[in-house]
Amino acid sequence: MDRELKTNRHSKYSLIYHLVVVTKYRKKCITSEMLLELEKIFIRLLESQNATILEFNGEEDHVHILFETPPQVQLSKLVNTLKTVSSRLIRKKFKNHLDAYYSKPIFWSRSYCIISTGETSIEIIKKYIQNQGKDQNRLNSSPPK
Repeated sequence: MDRELKTNRHSKYSLIYHLVVVTKYRKKCITSEMLLELEKIFIRLLESQNATILEFNGEEDHVHILFETPPQVQLSKLVNTLKTVSSRLIRKKFKNHLDAYYSKPIFWSRSYCIISTGETSIEIIKKYIQNQGKDQNRLNSSPPK
């Protein structure tokens, strides 16, 4: 697959990243409704940074985001914004559900994984993300016992 290079004032580029963010303590607390809300949040946040989401999916304890950015975006700041804002919004909207998992106002783990992707692997990564949770009864909305 030959990707077309994007252009801005001073450069041509193709910068695509695969970001994986996990819940604090890998708690299996993400429901299907939360996953849909997280996707909306990430799309909005990435668009505000002139970035584009290419694929999004997840399971009960993590999400995968495949996105493209212009070169002036600082990845560490972008990831921090994505995690901080999404955590705050998701905790606010799903407070009652998340109170069963966390006694403090937390949602994401401090760590994350971000991988720059090569041209030939984009379709493979997209298929991998699309298939998240297909082999299991995923996104159970019941709290832990």
